Amino acid sequence: MLTLTLPVETALHRVSAAAKLAGIAGLGVILGLTADPVLLAAVFAGLWLAYLPLGPVEAARLPRRLWLLWPFVLVIGGWHLVRGTPEAGLVVILRMLTMFGAATLMLLTTRFDALLAAFSSLLRPLERLGLPVNRIALALAMAVRFIPVLTQRASDLAEAWRARSARKARHRLLVPLAIAALDEADHAAEALRARSALV
Repeated sequence: MLTLTLPVETALHRVSAAAKLAGIAGLGVILGLTADPVLLAAVFAGLWLAYLPLGPVEAARLPRRLWLLWPFVLVIGGWHLVRGTPEAGLVVILRMLTMFGAATLMLLTTRFDALLAAFSSLLRPLERLGLPVNRIALALAMAVRFIPVLTQRASDLAEAWRARSARKARHRLLVPLAIAALDEADHAAEALRARSALV
């Protein structure tokens, strides 16, 4: 279930989940205040260097992970080319790639229980409003964890299809991807039932 986290511990694993979430939020603010493509490219390069402690394999895998965003890059880039503002499109694309890479780095180095605890702490003030903070935190943590897992599963399915057929996959991957999503949800439900039985 949700096996995105790397099993090998690095210095990044020892940074708290709350600190990583705060760092991603701060990075988003900085990127939003910057419209210089050169500076944004430098920030992205720095992010790539942050993958090096995870090993050369994970650092080399970053472009493949970012490849999942190619439809958004195509639409954004095409739109700005049509409007005659390619530099603005490049700025948006660099921001998107950097934030996605930072979020992926956080998930690779953060255990699910640590992420859940961080969300619970952040949402704790909402308890005064009578909201089920623990359930909301669990839903957020699972959503954040499921998205990259399912996108990686979609990428694996597409690669397997290309190895077996010269035709484009298109809609043919929808059924196996839906089955994979249901399988992940079933495993998650089993884990939650086991956890509730132990508490």
